[in-house]
Amino acid sequence: MKKTIFILYVLLSSNMFSQIPEGYYDSATGSGYELKTQLFNIINNHNDQGYNSLDDFYINNELDNYYENDNTILDIYSENPTNSDPYNFNPINDACGNYSSEGDCYNKEHVIPQSVFGSNYPMRSDAHHVLPADGRVNGFRGNYPFGNVGSNLISQSGITNPTLNGSMLGYNINEGDSSGYSGIVFEPIDEFKGDIARIYFYFITRYENVISSWSDYEMFDGSSNKVLEDTFLNILYSWHVLDPVSQKEIDRNNQIYIYQGNRNPFIDNPVYVNQIWNITSDNENPSIPSNLSIENITSSSILINWEESTDNVGIAYYEIFINGNYYSSTDSIFYLITNLTAQTNYCISIQAVDLSQNISELSEDVCDTTLEQSNETSEIFISEYIEGSSNNKAIELANFTGELVSLDNYSLARNTNSGGIWGEFLQLNGSINNEDVFIISRGNAEQSIIDIADQLSSDDAMSFNGDDPIGLFKDGLLIDVFGNFNGENDFANSTYLRNDNIINPSTNFSINEWTALENNTFEFLGFHNQNLANQLNMGFNIKVFPNPTNLKHFTVKSSKVFSYQLYNLSGQIKTSGKSKGLNTKIDCSNMSSGIYFLRLNFNKSNHFQKIIIN
Repeated sequence: MKKTIFILYVLLSSNMFSQIPEGYYDSATGSGYELKTQLFNIINNHNDQGYNSLDDFYINNELDNYYENDNTILDIYSENPTNSDPYNFNPINDACGNYSSEGDCYNKEHVIPQSVFGSNYPMRSDAHHVLPADGRVNGFRGNYPFGNVGSNLISQSGITNPTLNGSMLGYNINEGDSSGYSGIVFEPIDEFKGDIARIYFYFITRYENVISSWSDYEMFDGSSNKVLEDTFLNILYSWHVLDPVSQKEIDRNNQIYIYQGNRNPFIDNPVYVNQIWNITSDNENPSIPSNLSIENITSSSILINWEESTDNVGIAYYEIFINGNYYSSTDSIFYLITNLTAQTNYCISIQAVDLSQNISELSEDVCDTTLEQSNETSEIFISEYIEGSSNNKAIELANFTGELVSLDNYSLARNTNSGGIWGEFLQLNGSINNEDVFIISRGNAEQSIIDIADQLSSDDAMSFNGDDPIGLFKDGLLIDVFGNFNGENDFANSTYLRNDNIINPSTNFSINEWTALENNTFEFLGFHNQNLANQLNMGFNIKVFPNPTNLKHFTVKSSKVFSYQLYNLSGQIKTSGKSKGLNTKIDCSNMSSGIYFLRLNFNKSNHFQKIIIN
């Protein structure tokens, strides 16, 4: 199947989505309760959206894109992170309503009970601590504090204990970190204990100016600074350490910032917990990271990995140094260093930082030299990844080797749930002409995908979700991959295009090689090109300005005649036309702010560029 080839020249930052605003925590410079008050001043006076507006927030943002990736409500009281959920809630149809049994419907769970603050605002509608939850389990938890349940469970009619996902209600274990309280407590599953802890740390910081005047609550000590009784401070701190911040929490924090204008500082900066409450007098440095090694060297990247450091409290992150200079940090024990120079020697070292900001000594250097830059394509590679809604899943392969490539020796496989092994292999059939693409699609995808697909399959390899890396294999050996094998992945409901400066496959996945598009964007499927020999320098100059534009137009300057189309991220053409002399003004007065693709069509070539309209 012959498809049109064009240049896609666009590099979108992997940080284009909402992140911590620059300077947001600049005034948080103290320690102890002074730091807590500084954080209060930062996150105070958020924009209360009202209690009922949480319904729409849940429909749009509280969805399972992390476990089953099925867009049902993500409820910490029913989610089973390692197996199928006992039941699921449709975001629109299953909101309560009346309930009698677990699994009937979901409603709003106030992690800090409403009775504590008299159901007053803005606490009642603060999205940071109001979660969607199974109605019956919400009632089962009631107003009980959180804690570690022993073997003496509490019985209630209409619900099992433990619940269907393993949450429990019973008497607190009055020993170890939990000593000092023997009353009834509720214990969520381990997967979400850190979530609950950081919600509490947020809440007692956000409302420190009023919290001492509220009614008695077993978890609170009546103060405005420490707030938590020793038993519950120790419990929540241990939960915070043992269940670190997850991608789900990061994404939710970003969305709440958009929704109501403030953030949870203890998700953004987990070290604040120990800096404020000084739970441990920790002066012990973590151990030095060991067995640092370099693998998978290319002309522009190095993959490093090492053995995890040990610490008496817990490791917060690792700092990476290149040739003695700080480069980046990570909470993982592997890291892909990119944008390196070809044929250059690099020496890497690592140090560990614990939750109390104690720092280990630097590891020994490990050194190696990047490979020579290749200007020729020697192998086919993955050029597009689609993981849309329902069964809209497709993989596109591109061939720029200069010759016809038979696919007899090629196959695809997925790394299910980012686990330790590759799944069943899907044998590819047919061939790819030079400067052509080959599309593999699920057989029950949308018709627009099927119509241009070269191979249809619903086998295991094409059943990937956003957390399943996809590998391209030749003679059983991995040659290219989309996603981090056995690592963190969240590419659900999205389309990714390989950037045009990529000329060969790579077993070291880097999101910087890809451009992200909106969910169910199929318009670019079947089209790809690569910039092998500075194809953008086509013998004449192209200039697009201003970009970004705050005006109602932007200008394209070119010495050659061209036609143009301006696409949004969904692939829809918003405007089109032909050049008018040396300078062509393109009207965008009726377009909303955002990112667009400008396609310029010349006689025998095309040019694509990212356009930002403010």
